[in-house]
Amino acid sequence: MTKQEIKQKEEKLIEITSAFCAQKLDDDYFHLCEKLVKKLGRKRDVPFQRGKIEIWAAAVIHAIGSINFLFDKSFEPYVTVDQISEHFGTKKSTVAGKSREIRNMLKMGHFNPEFSTQKMKESKPFNQMVLVDGLFTHIDTLPENLQQMVREVRAKGEDIEFLTN
Repeated sequence: MTKQEIKQKEEKLIEITSAFCAQKLDDDYFHLCEKLVKKLGRKRDVPFQRGKIEIWAAAVIHAIGSINFLFDKSFEPYVTVDQISEHFGTKKSTVAGKSREIRNMLKMGHFNPEFSTQKMKESKPFNQMVLVDGLFTHIDTLPENLQQMVREVRAKGEDIEFLTN
């Protein structure tokens, strides 16, 4: 497959994942799916150069969704694997396999800084933790003035590695 053909397939993949994200998800998912497709398109052996584009589209959404708890009803947005497969006319097992292939290839896991949604980055459990006297402690257990200080420092994009009494 030529570079131009790969680029065309990449554009088609972005187009159809975008349509799904617009219908069922949000802009954050769209941007992450687009980023993932482009990253896959830069691989030496581009995975989506073979196989049905619909399977790869479903797998891209599934891969991003898997690490961002998309299939957990307590998270928003929420979509089932069945909904993804039905939308693209694919089999769940095939999509899950391709999704796993993508996640393994790019070492994607929960709280992956490159492919986590904004909500996930903000709610990451360790964002609510600080190191106090060598032990991790939830911010809410600190005195009110220290809670405020930690939140202000982190809002500036800085981090507090430790606090002492």
